[in-house]
Amino acid sequence: MAQNIYDTDEFFANYSKLPRSIDGLAAAPEWPSLRAMLPDIRGRKVLDLGCGFGWFCRWARENGASEILGIDLSEKMLARAASATNDSAITYRKADLEHVELSAQYFDLVYSSLAFHYVKNFNALIASIHKSLKPGASLVFSVEHPIYTAPSNPKWITNPTGRKVWPLDNYLIEGPRSTDWLANGVIKQHRTIATYINALLSVGMTITHIDEWAPSKEQIAQHPDWADERQRPSFLLISALR
Repeated sequence: MAQNIYDTDEFFANYSKLPRSIDGLAAAPEWPSLRAMLPDIRGRKVLDLGCGFGWFCRWARENGASEILGIDLSEKMLARAASATNDSAITYRKADLEHVELSAQYFDLVYSSLAFHYVKNFNALIASIHKSLKPGASLVFSVEHPIYTAPSNPKWITNPTGRKVWPLDNYLIEGPRSTDWLANGVIKQHRTIATYINALLSVGMTITHIDEWAPSKEQIAQHPDWADERQRPSFLLISALR
């Protein structure tokens, strides 16, 4: 079973204070890029893996999806999602993405935001997702960029010139990383870009777009404190077709 850090009081309280937890998709800096990768979902069946507070589930419904299933391991996250949702077309379900069971050839879109880097057996999850997609259906997901997950306890450091830089070590050594983010001992699974891509190719998915996200000049103009994020990509965004 995956680590359920989101149901610990300290982590959940701190996570609830993040801008994306308060204001939803509009406060997620990578959302415009991720949204641009989505297919037309009008009248479609959508699955959100790691749905959290249900922001994307509600967005999908507002944009015409006919049926949405949100899956998460955290009871606290699902309770918050349910309390903010009043729509019979949206269903929330508790499940561990390490062992999730999905209906075969059922979904037109499988979506996930910043959840897959918690999953240890990524290849098994991708195989399950592939089986759940209709022919020609889409998978769109984001993860913390592997450059970000590679350090054992990532944080900005100051080099001898006084410049803030991002450390990179053990990039090719895949596996769990224990980090201190919102709480101590948060376990994330580091894997390379090649591993993400090859997992998709191994089940016959066709990759349609890859984005190593960093803030745009326009975003930095609005949020000058994001400028350091251009030193290395924060997120890896991938879309693929079955």
